[in-house]
Amino acid sequence: MTKLTLYPGTFDPITNGHLDLIKRSAAMFDHIIVAVAASPSKKTLFTLDERVQLVQDVTQDLPNVSVEGFSGLMVDFAKEKEANLLVRGLRTTMDFEYEFGLTSMYRKLMPELESVFLTPSEEYAFLSSTIVREVALHGGSVEAFVPSVVNHALQHKVKSPV
Repeated sequence: MTKLTLYPGTFDPITNGHLDLIKRSAAMFDHIIVAVAASPSKKTLFTLDERVQLVQDVTQDLPNVSVEGFSGLMVDFAKEKEANLLVRGLRTTMDFEYEFGLTSMYRKLMPELESVFLTPSEEYAFLSSTIVREVALHGGSVEAFVPSVVNHALQHKVKSPV
């Protein structure tokens, strides 16, 4: 059975931690769709199209990874794509509690969708898009935490926010 796997998130911006999880997932599963969420309830720094492009830029060398934006419920997107696995990262026990609740809801809405949880590589355990955005918005360097293309986009965005 082919395992079509979704890795959903807002990716505002994508970090080295996200990229590490994508690479590790790509080594384990047949095909990964990085599903970039519109997330209208969140105030994002980058538009959906910009976030999709940045994720495409940093995953272009991974042949079994594709990137798509989506809006609405993640389970509806999973059904549309006929995905049967969902990858999520767990950094802390707070992440676990949040993800446990989401997984329970996903099981009610789409019982055939299994969730796989990966812990971050040690060097990325503290990293989040929120922290990266805050540091960048306050003039700090984030080049150690994001791919180069993302760092350039962040620097441009914080100098001329739209």
